Amino acid sequence: MSITADYIAELFEKDARARRRLAELLVSEPDVRLAIVNAVIRDVATKADIEKVMREIGELRGDIAKLRERIARLEGAYEQLAERIGNLDRRIDALDKRIDALDRRIDALDKRIDALDKRIGSVTKVSWATLLAIIGTMAALILQSLLLSAAVGG
Repeated sequence: MSITADYIAELFEKDARARRRLAELLVSEPDVRLAIVNAVIRDVATKADIEKVMREIGELRGDIAKLRERIARLEGAYEQLAERIGNLDRRIDALDKRIDALDRRIDALDKRIDALDKRIGSVTKVSWATLLAIIGTMAALILQSLLLSAAVGG
């Protein structure tokens, strides 16, 4: 039977007492113990490492606090902008209503101007007719006067 590393590992997995004895044998060798300690130390955090991490955590907390303050300011600014936009919307609606009212008044004035134009046109026609009648009457009176003066004087 050939002994393999897997076979030996299986034996140690089954026998806790044998594992302890192997560990004691390995630790009792100074070179092996140093190699094990160096391997373990690489994975162990030092006090300086922990202090550095704690400083970084403190800085992150400060950054988070600043971000929270900034977010709060931005939320306030956003609320102010939303309120101003609401006010502007209301003012625009009021202006739209006023413009609609002005449009209606302009339409009414246009109708009145059109009516006045028609009345002025009628008055102009009547005025021309009256003027022509007056001129005709004056011409007839002048002609009558000339005829009478020619008949009396003549």
